[in-house]
Formats: sequence, structure tokens, C-alpha cells
Amino acid sequence: MTEGTAETGAESPLAEKPRLKEYDGEGITVTFEPRRCLHAAECVHGLPEVFDLSRRPWVLPDGAEPERVAEVIRRCPSGALRYLPAGDGAGEEPDVPTTVRRSPSGQLVVRGDLLVSGGAGARRETRAVLCGCGASGNQPYCDHSGPCAQPGGDADDAAGDRR
Repeated sequence: MTEGTAETGAESPLAEKPRLKEYDGEGITVTFEPRRCLHAAECVHGLPEVFDLSRRPWVLPDGAEPERVAEVIRRCPSGALRYLPAGDGAGEEPDVPTTVRRSPSGQLVVRGDLLVSGGAGARRETRAVLCGCGASGNQPYCDHSGPCAQPGGDADDAAGDRR
């Protein structure tokens, strides 16, 4: 496993480059961006032999077939988990058509071929949960620091029908 962190310099938290943790396997590399995680638990429920919060490292990409790992990662509504297949394998394909859904608490749950602009610049995405209340410290992504952090909030709702 390798763990990488983008350099942040003296920039404000809103302008920080994403901090990614990288977990290398034989057939797939899993990346995790902690600030984007909304704890929908699609990973730990979907593939506990790969994603286990009680162990370190908590991600063991070789715990299942790479195709199965990729399938479970695609359920992550926030895009905090992503993957890169080994070799010349194709990465995640965006949903077609692109969809945007407002959750009951106001978050925007988007899937598709996305270009998301924020303090660290523009990023290509296939999945994201965007802040709809303006209170997130991780704009434009939701971090549950606003109304969506209330009990009955949307970490689970963000997964919606992907369960």
C-alpha cells in the first residue's frame, strides 16, 4: 500500500488540493479522499473483506476480484472512493445520461461526466455529492457541516436506490 498526500502549501482549507490515500493491489488501485466521505457505508456493507474500518490499512484491494471491488466503489455516492485498474484497464465510465438529484436535506447528488470547479481548480468526476446549503467547508462538496448534518440527514439517502 502506498499513501500519497497532495501538497497544500500555505493555502486556505478551501483552496487545498485533495488529500488522497492510495491502496495498491495486484489488479486494482483504490484511492480514498477522506474529506469527501459522507459515511454512506456502501463500501463496508458491500465488500467487508476489502473495506474494514477496524483494521489498518482499512482497504485491502486484493481481498476480492478487481471487478467486484470496482463495482462496490461505484456505489459510493460522494466519489470519496475511486479506482484505477492495473495495466491498461479502462477506468470508471460515467453514467449516461448525467443525473442530478436534490436530496431531502438539500444536497445535490450528481452522477455522470462531470467537471467540478472548486478552490483547488476543476476536477473530472463521475460521482459527487455537492453542497446545497452553502455551509460546507469543502466547497463545492458536501461535508455535513450544515443542515445536512442533522439527524436523519442524507449520508444514507445519498446512496438512494444504489443499495
